[in-house]
Amino acid sequence: MKFLYLTLIALLLSGCLGKTPVTGRSQVVFMSADEENAVGAKGYHEFLQTAKISTNKAQTERIQRIGNKIAKAAKRPDFNWEFNLVEDKQVNAWCMPGGKVVVYTGILAMAKNDDQLATVMAHEVSHALARHGAERMSHQKISSGVQQAANLLLGVTAPEYTNAFNLAYGVGTKYGVMLPYGRSHEHEADEIGIHLMHKAGYNIHEAPKFWQNMKAANPNAPMEFLSTHPSDDNRIQKISQIITSIEKK
Repeated sequence: MKFLYLTLIALLLSGCLGKTPVTGRSQVVFMSADEENAVGAKGYHEFLQTAKISTNKAQTERIQRIGNKIAKAAKRPDFNWEFNLVEDKQVNAWCMPGGKVVVYTGILAMAKNDDQLATVMAHEVSHALARHGAERMSHQKISSGVQQAANLLLGVTAPEYTNAFNLAYGVGTKYGVMLPYGRSHEHEADEIGIHLMHKAGYNIHEAPKFWQNMKAANPNAPMEFLSTHPSDDNRIQKISQIITSIEKK
């Protein structure tokens, strides 16, 4: 066990300690911000080469107008912000590190007004601000390192248990660590996003309504235990609590 602890400590020490915006949560990331932004820019432009960029001028300008207001509230001069609307029926949006944002046209039907569209855009931007992608990669590296160290130890002391350990460890880390870890990121992006919306001048009371729209459109969503995303009811409840805390200030 001592060997496992030393391995974990070595992995943690090789990372960069930081804190997320708004929530102030401590995190360990093995990639510098510059490296992360460079990877984001490369992936973003590769995506745009094959994506169908929307020719709807009004909706594109709407995305860019909302995005620029959120970017101003984010106060990240190191980000080279870009906002694109892509023709795709998926109900989705995302933000690459460095402020590279894509909104799919499929989500426009879910956002009944600019405030609701700002909800999802601020949420996705918040993932980039909190460096969730790099943090998840780092967490997986730690998990992999611990498993490898345990296999080395078992190979010497109890090789007959190696396969059983790997099976149990894989299930345990997926449902006990990685999926809840993803859900915690979603809740954190919701919280940071609501604060961004507020700073950008959008009506934060429209945020729960957006997620109610999503719930109505996807009534057969998987159980929260089996998903990287929180249930809609859980998400709406927590967002409502965040709104209340902001209004009390």
